[in-house]
This record gives sequence, C-alpha cells and structure tokens, in this order.
Amino acid sequence: MGKIIFYEDRNFQGRHHECMSDCADLHPYFNRCNSIRVESGCFMVYDRPHYLGHQYFLRRGEYSDNQRMIGINDCIRSCRMIPMHRGSYKIKLYERPDMAGQMQEVSDDCPNVQDRFRMSDINSCNVVDGHWLLYDQPNYRGRTYYLRPGESPTLIKTF
Repeated sequence: MGKIIFYEDRNFQGRHHECMSDCADLHPYFNRCNSIRVESGCFMVYDRPHYLGHQYFLRRGEYSDNQRMIGINDCIRSCRMIPMHRGSYKIKLYERPDMAGQMQEVSDDCPNVQDRFRMSDINSCNVVDGHWLLYDQPNYRGRTYYLRPGESPTLIKTF
C-alpha cells in the first residue's frame, strides 16, 4: 500500500491532501502543489487530469520544492500508485505504430534499447507482464512513460 501527500506550499506547508490510491483529478483538493511527501510506495504524478500530460516518477522520500528538486511546476492534477509486482516482467517493443514492424521482447532493465536491439525507433508496445517505466533518452533519462499490464499504447514520442 502506498501513501503520498500533496502540499500547496513549499516545505510541506499550507493545505494538503493525502492519497493512498489512484486519483484521476486532484484539482478539487488543492489549487497548486509545491511540495510532496511520499511516505510509502511509488507513484506517478501527472500535470493534467486523468493521467495525461507529463509524468513524473516519485519514490519514497520528501520533495520540499517540486520545481527545484524534480522540475515539476505547481500544476499536479492526477496521480497513480505503482503497485508492487511479484513475478516475471515482459514487454514487447515495436518499431512502428499499432504493433507493426520489427519487434523485440524485453524482460529486464535495458539502459539503451536502440544499442541493444539495433532498433532506430520504438513507436508502440505491448505490456505482457509487470509494470514498466520507459524513458525517451538512454540511461533512464528524459521524459518518463509508465505502462501497466495489458496496455498496448502507441507512444506519443519515439524513443
């Protein structure tokens, strides 16, 4: 079980809201968010409602100034808890949209997909097992995409 607390002001001040599960629209609970405390678990936070927009991965810890510490502005509008997964991990990465073109199956961490599999682009995927974080730059950098089992998105940005 996870727990995240959103604060309107920096340094955990001002009005706050606690979440222990997914929340598609945080706007009714606060107007702005300038600090976050993750007491347990891991979460993705989004700058738009319904899990849209830029995503930011947060693990247990204190984020006293979102802008300075992790580059998030004060507009947090939804969050999703990342559940613990026990078992295997598998994702199928496709070169073209709609799961077409060259396909590579991955079952472990990979710091550079293009180098490892000689794929120039990744435009879609199918999450077979586990929860995955994809990054648009090598070595786990850049924009993050959180994918759950069963999801088969066409990626907005090519990797």
